[in-house]
Amino acid sequence: MLLLAVLPTMVAPQCKAEDNTYSGNNSSLKYKLAAILTILLAGGIGVSIPQLGKKVKALNPDNDIFFMIKAFAAGVILGTGFIHILPDAFQHLTSSCLPYNPWGKFPFAGFVATCCAIGALMLDTFATSFYTKMHFNKHKAKQVVDLEISDHVVVDVDDHAGHVHVHAHATDGHAHGSVLASHEYQLMRHRIISQVLELGIIVHSVIIGLSLGASQNISTIKSLLAALSFHQFFEGMGLGGCISQAKYKSLATAIMAIFFSLTTPIGIAVGIGISRIYREDSSTSLIVEGILNSGSAGILVYMALVDLLAADFMNPRMQGNLKLQLGANVSLLLGAGCMSFLAIWA
Repeated sequence: MLLLAVLPTMVAPQCKAEDNTYSGNNSSLKYKLAAILTILLAGGIGVSIPQLGKKVKALNPDNDIFFMIKAFAAGVILGTGFIHILPDAFQHLTSSCLPYNPWGKFPFAGFVATCCAIGALMLDTFATSFYTKMHFNKHKAKQVVDLEISDHVVVDVDDHAGHVHVHAHATDGHAHGSVLASHEYQLMRHRIISQVLELGIIVHSVIIGLSLGASQNISTIKSLLAALSFHQFFEGMGLGGCISQAKYKSLATAIMAIFFSLTTPIGIAVGIGISRIYREDSSTSLIVEGILNSGSAGILVYMALVDLLAADFMNPRMQGNLKLQLGANVSLLLGAGCMSFLAIWA
């Protein structure tokens, strides 16, 4: 976020490969304003659709159709990382506008993506471990006692002594406690996944918004407008599915959805503001965008493969249902195919 904040002051022209100086033509401004509204609406609708699961049975996280929707969204996120973001990162960090030493001697884009994928794994692991210890150590004793007493209770009344003896069957209580603990663990995992996924998405969303807002080519803006609208819609569905499974309170859900919806429009607005001084081929802008895109690609690829696809495709429910497996695989291919098709324009 600090890099994004100082970006407008870091993009002075340094490469003379192309003459893309600001021409003073404001005819593109109306298309940029339309892009802000359209992309905001597309992202908002996409991230909101999975939240309708409370009212629409087909969109409920416990429904088989939801597995296929998530597989489609995971394919979109995986395609975004591999097809859209990572190639752009390599293009930026291997540009002829950058000095050959060190940028031409080492694949920094792949290195940063690898580091961020490992970083996402570490964050995922440490966060899960921390919340597990904090939550279960705090409530373990209380949950076991409550479950043991509430499950099977035998009451012996000693009329002579006036005492009541309560006996609980510990085996059944511990079994129910284990089920409850597993449910709470899964809920916690969904919440961590949704937060890390949103982090990776918003970094990329700001960058693509910045590129659109700073562009002066009307044909480029038009193609980006259409492509990014679909892009944000599909990405929103993927993030919305994770948020839905996390079962946040209404306020937290709304904040995460609004934050995602606003990132690209904010990037476009910033791009419009710095369009007079912004140069896509300046050394600093190439390095900043390349590194941020590389990091975002690493996070999204990790999240799509490990936390979304592996978690769902190895789920016993899907393993025991051939039709669900086929449907999820087709949905996955469709999602990746859609993002591959959009790569023609953006």
